[in-house]
Amino acid sequence: MAATTDALDWNDTTDQANATRGLIDKLEPCVVRNEAGRVVWDNDRWDFLTKDDCPDTVHPSLWRQSRLNTAQGLFEVAPGIYQVRGLDVSNMTIIEGDTGVVVVDPLTSKEVAAAGLGLYARNRGERPVKAVIYTHSHGDHFGGVLGVTTNEAVGAGECAVIAPDAFMDHAVSENVFAGPAMLRRAVYMYGRSLPVGPEASVGFGLGQALSTGTVGLIAPTRSITATGQELVLDGVRLVFQLTPDTEAPAEMNFYLPDHRVLLIAENVNHSLHNVLTLRGAQVRDAHAWASYITESIQLFDETDILIGSHNWPTWGRDAVQRILTQQRDAYAYLHDQTVRLMNQGLTGPEIAEEIQAFPGELGAAWNARGYYGSISHNVKAVYQRYMGWYDGNPAHLWQHPPVEQAKRYVAAIGGADATVTSAREAFASGDLRWAAELLNHVLFAEPEHAEARELQAQTYETLGFAQENGTWRNIYLTGAKELREAGQEVRRSGAPGKESVDMLAALGTGQIFESMAVRLDGPRAAAHRLLLRWEFTDTDEVWTLLVGNGVLTPMRGDAPGGEAPHLTLGLRRATLDRILAQHTSFPDAIGSSEVTVAGDVTVLSTFYGLLEKPARNFPIVLP
Repeated sequence: MAATTDALDWNDTTDQANATRGLIDKLEPCVVRNEAGRVVWDNDRWDFLTKDDCPDTVHPSLWRQSRLNTAQGLFEVAPGIYQVRGLDVSNMTIIEGDTGVVVVDPLTSKEVAAAGLGLYARNRGERPVKAVIYTHSHGDHFGGVLGVTTNEAVGAGECAVIAPDAFMDHAVSENVFAGPAMLRRAVYMYGRSLPVGPEASVGFGLGQALSTGTVGLIAPTRSITATGQELVLDGVRLVFQLTPDTEAPAEMNFYLPDHRVLLIAENVNHSLHNVLTLRGAQVRDAHAWASYITESIQLFDETDILIGSHNWPTWGRDAVQRILTQQRDAYAYLHDQTVRLMNQGLTGPEIAEEIQAFPGELGAAWNARGYYGSISHNVKAVYQRYMGWYDGNPAHLWQHPPVEQAKRYVAAIGGADATVTSAREAFASGDLRWAAELLNHVLFAEPEHAEARELQAQTYETLGFAQENGTWRNIYLTGAKELREAGQEVRRSGAPGKESVDMLAALGTGQIFESMAVRLDGPRAAAHRLLLRWEFTDTDEVWTLLVGNGVLTPMRGDAPGGEAPHLTLGLRRATLDRILAQHTSFPDAIGSSEVTVAGDVTVLSTFYGLLEKPARNFPIVLP
């Protein structure tokens, strides 16, 4: 998947000019720390990208993209509209109103959002935040909200929080339900455990890295429910366009008619995006994605400036129309050609071999390059959306799991050493994909085979250095690193405990209990029938949790049929948040009377004993 650059115009410096246009001030040094002094963002570590020439260990097109993404500071986009860029993977947009500002997408964590707002205030003066807008349900666009406003200000009506319809449902399902598995895979995708440098991480196309500070969430006070819906926030006129099931299941764009500025969220970027992100997510609808960009072109045809939640703006009506059209056509091409070949009987991997590049103008468009999403894995995602995991071949219907499959392959080839010899020959001939396949079987059959580990690490490293796609590079290089450091603890971004309580506080009680349901050990729980009644004194909620048939069922109110609970707990919802965030424990809270109990108190320990703690660092390159 090492893409050729023959079609690219290396003399076109438009992106370089736009990435620095309107710079007002920088954060120097561009390092942000939390209250404990831990560094949660360091943009200066990427300085080598701007000082050095591209080495042989990095694809030149990815080097160019990463260099552009390092631009940091406060930028004026248009009179009254500013962006903070280079303080996180995402951009924070600040729109001046009559008495204060509207903040759009307040980054991933509180500390960097506060630093960005401080940089704005240093140059434009202190102004109250009158509204916050989340463009979509991914954490890097809402997690820093507590750095720009407070729960108290929102509760008092001093600051509105605006989001697309169904925002909270999708923010929870992606960031809570599947969060542990996604976080582990994100270590690979974003290169979180990699050092920074020409032989390691150089970013991932959409941005350089994610900040690792305090993540929070304030629930929206108002939802956007229809395209064409208009709001006036502190004197700022906004016209919204809902774009569900595009880059996120809940997403929206908005137009500023008084400025002729279109904020396109993450639906259009200076990179091909993901139809299915490699860390895991719901498969996105490439057909809908293209259709909504067409709608944007039609609705907002007077746009003079295009800004997004990542990368840099585009100025000029013709240039705006060009990038919108190219991005629209990229997703449409991926969808339509995948479906065409699918209906000719090709499977996902076969289609990915057929469609290796965009034709004509798209192939020469910098913004359609696969820095973040690749043509290869996007094609497979389109196939998956329609056809699922099964390719129709009966031999693939009931295959052995990886370890058992590996043992049989290695035995058939003649043992581990013979397989490694074949892999070494493949490596020497340049067939790295086959070498990786053979060595993966050896390592899943005999994980301690030292020669296979090192050769696989070399294979992954060589594959990584050749990638134009930043996430593929990070995945290969992280795989190599973990093979060489097998048995060591994998570094994980952020810190547990206190940083999660702000997120928990924003969730509905039902969502909290639903997240427990996906942690229940069903086979062990099947031996129990438990009823727990929860009475929350600060929210006047009553919930009943039923454990039966290996399933946890949360129910608002009393149990059906008046069945008596085995245990009733009285507590504040805030106390439950503190317990779940490990600020305290149930025994301590009961001992201090923060939690009252009536009934069989042993039911509580039985219940919690059935909840499985998600694995932090499950293996990926080894079984």
